[in-house]
Amino acid sequence: MDMVTNWLQQHAGKVILLLIVMAVAVVATKVVARITEEVLDRANVPNASIFVNILRVVIWAAAIAIVLQPVFGINPTTILAALGVGGVAISLGMQDTIANIISGFGLMLGKVIQPGDLVRIQGTTGVVQDITWRQTVILERGGSQMVIPNSVLNTSSLEKLTPTAEGYVPVPFTVAAGSDLKEVERRALEVVNKATEGMRLENAPTLVKFTGFTPYGITAEVQVYARFDVFPSTAADAAARALAGADFIEQHAALGTVE
Repeated sequence: MDMVTNWLQQHAGKVILLLIVMAVAVVATKVVARITEEVLDRANVPNASIFVNILRVVIWAAAIAIVLQPVFGINPTTILAALGVGGVAISLGMQDTIANIISGFGLMLGKVIQPGDLVRIQGTTGVVQDITWRQTVILERGGSQMVIPNSVLNTSSLEKLTPTAEGYVPVPFTVAAGSDLKEVERRALEVVNKATEGMRLENAPTLVKFTGFTPYGITAEVQVYARFDVFPSTAADAAARALAGADFIEQHAALGTVE
């Protein structure tokens, strides 16, 4: 205990300076993160963690530089000189990271994508959750997360989707020739909407389209638009089960298709 007490007495100033600088750095990161988010919102720039993370690195690097000499007795210029000598090796070893950071800034500042966008990339469809300094995180419909390096994303074909296009679920059926199509449309909408309650997109009403003629009758299609958290196959199954029990369906068409 005496040794600890003596050490604290000898280095009390250094310990206090270290604690103050660290506390200021913690507060500064929180304040800067909040201010950055507000500035990005006002400037109409998409908000993602890449901006906040870069600023956090800068703040903590400055805090470490402040305490190196007075607390640890290390001259910051010595470290800078060492980094300058090894800069080429470091840049070669971190070229992928640097490419990801630059690509991330390009994606965000160019507003190519932003959190909340519904996209399809290399066969993967999902909602952009975040763009970090290394990668973009995409949430797929089934709940899985796809992590794509920013440099790969910047050079890959990317398709932005609308919720209605991505959630489009067609359910074909056939009605007997001579049927009252307005009445068929009304009843089809009634049974399908009831069966898919809670599965459909808001502001995307279910539609019924009559598409052609066959020897069995008039072909039609119910168009349902599934929410992102609902599998299209689940919405299609509910709609098909509802239509199967309707008396306006031409059953001979279904039997003929099976045969």
